[in-house]
Amino acid sequence: MSQDAESAQQNKPIHFMNASLKNIATLLKKDLLLEWRQQYTFFGILIYLASTTFVIYLTMGLPEDKVWNGLYWITLLFICINAVARSFLQEGRGRMLYFYAIVSPVNFIFSKLIFNSLLMCTMSALSLMLFMVLLGNPLTHILLFFGLSCLGGMSLSLVFSFLAAIAAKAQQPSAIMAILGFPLIIPQLLLLMKIANIAFSDIVQNGLPQLVGLLVGFDIMIIALAYILFPFLWKD
Repeated sequence: MSQDAESAQQNKPIHFMNASLKNIATLLKKDLLLEWRQQYTFFGILIYLASTTFVIYLTMGLPEDKVWNGLYWITLLFICINAVARSFLQEGRGRMLYFYAIVSPVNFIFSKLIFNSLLMCTMSALSLMLFMVLLGNPLTHILLFFGLSCLGGMSLSLVFSFLAAIAAKAQQPSAIMAILGFPLIIPQLLLLMKIANIAFSDIVQNGLPQLVGLLVGFDIMIIALAYILFPFLWKD
């Protein structure tokens, strides 16, 4: 009897982890289905992306490498604000109360982080394609820049997902996101631009692994903050 109890105690963390993964997968599937049914929001972001890139083309033509790089990340930043902010703002109070009753806050925030990361990976790829078509292709290492753009899009989405969760509890969510977001995002944006400059040169700098490690460490910090702080927001 004691062996059965000990075995059950050892398997308890495994069952808990499996249940958490199942809940995260269910919530992620819910967000994907909502995105599929409300396609006007996704295509609205695509129109915003296409019109922004076209206006840049009309005003600047084919910019030089550093300008191209800076414009790409600034465009991706504002796309992230428009795409990620609505992930929490579209959830009504009644729906949040329903989620509060059936899932844990950690599962809920992790599902949002994963969904927004996937969304920004898609937007990063589409942004890169439009920039290469309209503004030329100054890249020496296209695959490297594509990987960095996906990593950068995920990093931006993690920050703004966490900020959107905080702002959703405020009366002026857009203002709260701007006040909290830009002091946090400017160092990250400068780091992304510095890392991405490597893709424009024939010579690969020695500091690339350290810079990428710094960016990944920042992402891990955001995930840890979401894990620790979101349950307190969830109770409000």
